[in-house]
Amino acid sequence: MSSSGLSCFVWALSFIVFTAHGRPAGLHLRNMDSFIKAVQQVEDSNPDLPPLALVRALRRTAGNDDMMTVHFLGSSYNLSDAEVLETAILNASSFSFFDKAIHHIVTDQGEERGVVLAKDGTTVALAPLLLGIESGLKVKMEGAPPVGIFPLTLGRTLGLSFFSLQDFPPSTRMGPNGCWDDVDRPRMFKLSRPATLATDAVISGGMDGAILGTDISTLPASEQPRPLSEILKGYYSFSLSGEQGLDAVTGHVSPKRREISRSILEPLDLYSQVMETLALVWKLEKTEWIAMDTGVGKAVKDGLKAFVHKYWDCPQIIPRCQWGAKDYRGTPVPLSLPLQFLYVHHTYEPSSPCLSFPNCSRGMRSMQRYHQEDRGWNDVGYSFVVGSDGYVYEGRGWNHLGTHTRGRNSKGYGVSVIGDYTSSLPSRHAMDLLRHRLVRCAVDGGKLEANFTIHGHRQVVNYTTCPGDAFFSEIRSWEHFRE
Repeated sequence: MSSSGLSCFVWALSFIVFTAHGRPAGLHLRNMDSFIKAVQQVEDSNPDLPPLALVRALRRTAGNDDMMTVHFLGSSYNLSDAEVLETAILNASSFSFFDKAIHHIVTDQGEERGVVLAKDGTTVALAPLLLGIESGLKVKMEGAPPVGIFPLTLGRTLGLSFFSLQDFPPSTRMGPNGCWDDVDRPRMFKLSRPATLATDAVISGGMDGAILGTDISTLPASEQPRPLSEILKGYYSFSLSGEQGLDAVTGHVSPKRREISRSILEPLDLYSQVMETLALVWKLEKTEWIAMDTGVGKAVKDGLKAFVHKYWDCPQIIPRCQWGAKDYRGTPVPLSLPLQFLYVHHTYEPSSPCLSFPNCSRGMRSMQRYHQEDRGWNDVGYSFVVGSDGYVYEGRGWNHLGTHTRGRNSKGYGVSVIGDYTSSLPSRHAMDLLRHRLVRCAVDGGKLEANFTIHGHRQVVNYTTCPGDAFFSEIRSWEHFRE
């Protein structure tokens, strides 16, 4: 790199540090947009900087050169002279910002660091995301064999979490999720219970890293990878428009992470992949004696079954704290599970589909305000609400009595789709989110009986005898049932 190029590189990184310390409202905000802007400032000051050199420099800055990462990606210190110099500058000039943004830890107080709030309202750990991208870039730009993407993004974390918590129920060996102090100006993310190695943010970041790493590694030979900031923008900083919403999106974007990661990873034989990853970890760390533990195989099988159900069968549910719910008035009444019915509604007001996390969150707050203040109810009436942004929003949730269907609130869940659908249907993606994901999640999770009934308008549909498109053709006339 020329001396003038190095000067620009130093200036850009110094600007990042100045901005982060001098304008705390900017780069110190822990959201994906802020991270992308910081990365782009580095790229803009040095347009010849290869994306692989940049992700390696970020890895070194965050101190993520553990033995398994070095095994697959090589040491971030063992680079060419130019890259070493770039890495040293990055390390010296912007260590504080990038280290805090990428280095993943959970404090004794339950604060999860090294995570950012994505535009879609989900929380993502940056370390597994960047390792997946680096793996894909190494394959594409250096002709390396396509290995390491799954072990580095998900395999190691899942395997170690399953193994270390094998005495606990499988469903508790992953997670939890948490809450941001402020979704508009996020600074601190607090977990809802003690952390496992595989928190929800780590798993989301791992899924995203696996998706983007695979995308990069399989680019046509004639196509060069885009700069890192553009890779991240394309996946996280998209905008939906029109009634079709996600139906019109053909590329890979973050609201589709669960279905895309499943299509990429499920054919790999995850059990064998996780067991091989664990064997490699124990070999590198010289703790092969652990492999003699006869419970490892069962721990992995049970853990993967819970993983598939929680993160692939079930939709991602935006928790109440994330959309800004007010407290329940009084004491929630527990439901007696499993339930026999599901009642499908539309909101009527808001009348338009919500296509973004901010828009859907405003709709949820508006509904809760109307239900509490105008209707006099204790909370938003629905158990869950489906947005057209690719997510389900938590209302009363799985375990508490709702106020959604006159005389039937204790018999089933009330699920509403945001929008007025008196003369049309919701988007295909929103309908599939309800029909294939939320319903299946409730059945397999023991919340709904396997043979349950769906009510919508004056139609009654038995789910077990009404598959496919007939599900919604039978309830295409919607009605607001409320108590």
